[in-house]
Amino acid sequence: MNRPLDDVVVIDLTRLFCTALSAAFLADFGARVVRIDSLPLAPHAARSWNHEADLIHRNKESIALDLAGDEGRAVLRELVARADVLLTDWSVPELRALGIDHDAATALRPDLIYGRLSGFGPLGPDSGLPPIDELAAARTGMMPILPQPGQPPVHTGAGAMHSTAMLAFGIVTALFHRVDSGEGQAVDVSLFGANMYGAALDIQAFLAIGKGDRLLNPISRLDVSNPMSGALYPSADGRWVTLTMPDTDRWWPMFSAAVGLAADDPRFDTHDKRTETNRIELIHALEAAFATRPGAHWRQVFMEKQMSADVIERFDYPASDPQALVNRYILELEHPSFGAVKSLGFPIFLSEGTARLDALAPCIGQHSSQILRDLLGYSEDAVHACRRAGVVA
Repeated sequence: MNRPLDDVVVIDLTRLFCTALSAAFLADFGARVVRIDSLPLAPHAARSWNHEADLIHRNKESIALDLAGDEGRAVLRELVARADVLLTDWSVPELRALGIDHDAATALRPDLIYGRLSGFGPLGPDSGLPPIDELAAARTGMMPILPQPGQPPVHTGAGAMHSTAMLAFGIVTALFHRVDSGEGQAVDVSLFGANMYGAALDIQAFLAIGKGDRLLNPISRLDVSNPMSGALYPSADGRWVTLTMPDTDRWWPMFSAAVGLAADDPRFDTHDKRTETNRIELIHALEAAFATRPGAHWRQVFMEKQMSADVIERFDYPASDPQALVNRYILELEHPSFGAVKSLGFPIFLSEGTARLDALAPCIGQHSSQILRDLLGYSEDAVHACRRAGVVA
C-alpha cells in the first residue's frame, strides 16, 4: 500500500533527539529520509542495543560525509538540490559555513521546504541561542506551577516532544502548500514556542484572566476545589488514585457506594456541600476510604462501574499495556543482533497508508554508495573515487 509521503526526499541534518525523531515520523509515512552522518566517525560504542538510534533513525538511510572538506560539502549541496525537505537543528552560522543556510539552500532548490528546530524562534535577539529544552521550558513560566507548594520547579521534558510533532506537522503543511503553489518555504519550530503550547490551557487562561490567587500558583492536592475532580488520594499500597468527576451530582450515588459512604449522608448529599460547605471533610473521608484497599482493587471497581477514575501508573506500565500494544504505540521487535526487544511505535494512525517499520536504524554510512548512485547519479568509478578520497565512508 502506498503511503502519503512516498516519493518525498528528506535530508536529515540533525543532532537533537527531538529533531531526528521528527524526521523519523516522516519516514514512517513513506518519505525517503537520508541521514547525514559527519566524518570522522565517533569511536565504536559498547556492543549493547542502541535503543535510542533504533527509535529516532528508524526507516532512514545513512550517508557518512566529510563535512569539513570542500568535496564533502559539495556532495551535501548536491543532495539538498535534489531534496524536497531539509530538516535540521544546526545553528545558522554552521549552516552558512556548509553553504546551506536558507538563502543558499533555496538557491539550490527554489521549492525546498526548509525545516529547522530553533531554541527561541527565527526572529528576535535570542534567535541564535542554542536549542536546549530545559532552558526554553524555564522561560515559559510553567515549571514552578507543577510541584506541590514549596517544592522545586519541575522540567517535564514534554516540550521537546511537542516540537517533534509540530515540526513534522509544519513540514507536511508546507508540502501540501507546495502542491498547489509550487513554492517552497521555511518552517521554524522553536522549543520555546513548543513548551508554551505544551501549557496552552494555562497560558491562555492567564492571557484571558490575569493572575489570581489560585491561577498558575502551585496548589496542594488537599486544596482542590472539587474533591471528586483533579484530586489525588493514596491507596493502601502507596499508589495514587485520581478522580475526574466534576459533575458530582451525576456520579455521587455510584461513587459513594463504591467508597463506602452513604449516598444520603447529610454532610455530602448536594453538590454544594461536596465542593464548598464540607469540601475538606469529604477530602478526609475519601482519604480514609481509599487507604483501606490497594490500587488494583480500586481500578477493578472503577472499571466495573465505568467510573471516570483510575490509578496513576508508573513508567513501566505502558510496556505491557494491551491497549498500547494493539494500537502499535509499543512495538515488539525481533532485533537481528539482540533478539526480542520492545520499542516505541507510532503515535499517529491513518486508516489508509499508515506508518510502518520497514527498517531499524542504519549503520552509519550504510547507504553511502547507494545514495550517491541512486539520488545523485554517480557512476561506480565516481563512488569509488569518493571513498578513496575519504569524502564518504
